[in-house]
Amino acid sequence: MSESNSIPDILLVEDNPGDVRLTQIAFQDAEFDVEMHIATDGIEAIDFLRDEESPCPDFILLDLNLPRRDGFDVLEEIRNDAKLKHLPVLVLTSSTANEDIISSYEQHANAYLTKPDDPESFVELVQTVEGFWIERVRLPPCS
Repeated sequence: MSESNSIPDILLVEDNPGDVRLTQIAFQDAEFDVEMHIATDGIEAIDFLRDEESPCPDFILLDLNLPRRDGFDVLEEIRNDAKLKHLPVLVLTSSTANEDIISSYEQHANAYLTKPDDPESFVELVQTVEGFWIERVRLPPCS
């Protein structure tokens, strides 16, 4: 978490309004306070990350199937940018395709998570993410 803020900043990169809402509800149901920023396509995500006025996220939840620039392009852009490459990126997608999993890790995703089908499982996934990525892991400071 950023040192000036005890509430973690998360960038959710997701174009499906239903999945955005489900993610927000899951964090609420998990009784976990976060500042969630939403980007609905790959270009918007990169613009947010490069905007000096935007907060530096503690980590990114990245869908792969996005308009304008897909998640693989976003991940590549992040990993090739000296100011962004340290950011943890968790791919959160509906794809279970082995080639997507392999490509994500080849592009240095920190984790690959498949979206659950039901809200209860989604809350469990959020609790797991929270327990590991916020409570256990020491994240690098923003540069």
